[in-house]
Amino acid sequence: QVQLVESGGGLVQAGGSLRLSCAASGSGFTINAMAWYRQAPGKQRELVAQIARSGMTNYADSVKDRFTISTNNAKNTVYMQMNSLKPEDTAVYYCNFEIRRYGSPDYRDYWGQGTQVTVSS
Repeated sequence: QVQLVESGGGLVQAGGSLRLSCAASGSGFTINAMAWYRQAPGKQRELVAQIARSGMTNYADSVKDRFTISTNNAKNTVYMQMNSLKPEDTAVYYCNFEIRRYGSPDYRDYWGQGTQVTVSS
């Protein structure tokens, strides 16, 4: 069974930094891509950053040049370094992995439990 476990959220002042981590536990699978999403109160979940197995990255315009997504493929872990945080970055952050279990032809989405990031002004 595959599980994603997140860590690293918290409360920070505007201008501060946080680093989120998300690790996939279990065995017998391969990961195609990893991503971070966020959902603020009353808003839809939105893509923040994603990284393909090739290493190619994509960021939401609102976080470009402030957030950096990276991976440790040996540990099935994705990170997101968040710098110059703003109050509008306040949200629950979710990691997302596209995973194919051995014996299955298809990739499916797995989600972390979510971690709260609160940025005070």
